[in-house]
Amino acid sequence: MHPTEPDQAAPPYDCPICSRLAAFRQEWREREPSWHNGPVRSFLPPEGQDSVRLLVVGLAPGVRGANRTGRPFTGDYAGDLLYATLKRFGFASGEFEARPDDSLRLVGAAITNAVRCVPPENKPNGQEINDCRRFLVPTIESFPRLSAIVTLGRIAHDSTLRALGAKPKDAPFSHGGAHEVSGRFVVSSYHCSRYNTNTGRLTEAMFADVFETVARHLGQDS
Repeated sequence: MHPTEPDQAAPPYDCPICSRLAAFRQEWREREPSWHNGPVRSFLPPEGQDSVRLLVVGLAPGVRGANRTGRPFTGDYAGDLLYATLKRFGFASGEFEARPDDSLRLVGAAITNAVRCVPPENKPNGQEINDCRRFLVPTIESFPRLSAIVTLGRIAHDSTLRALGAKPKDAPFSHGGAHEVSGRFVVSSYHCSRYNTNTGRLTEAMFADVFETVARHLGQDS
């Protein structure tokens, strides 16, 4: 059986906390009843929480990505770049085929989102980000060997800092920026969205540099 995150770190399928997101989920359940259309649980390695040394924190599920498939970064372009890069640096193995039953496996890494439900126009509001942090905090705390965190985009970065008990000004977001925060090595990156790569804001080389920094840190930390 594939390991799952602790219940306190995962919203229930019909999580009622954010009324706007719950209504949007219901809208998609009616439009696409075969899709996941619920809060998306963290993606863990087969060995479970105790093996995780790297956590990747994204923004939120995409409508036709994780909202459809139920696995973070699965079903849209962002996953193509993320999982290819994780494989390159030894944080994943197998083949990513953009579906949750493919052979892809994480290696010493886990993936979650700052907001677990798909937001309209891919834009959660401030209250939704704050409310969903009640799940991000126990997610981080569930990994006893966690050493490094990669945050994808400013929203994920700032919410992760707050989950760690820090303020955004203590470790400002910048692509490739690295900070020690509450005993964790936090590296921020532009989000690996198609928009960012199509506009040239983020290149494959820039994204690889982030994970090379993390891999080097984890090697030194061993």
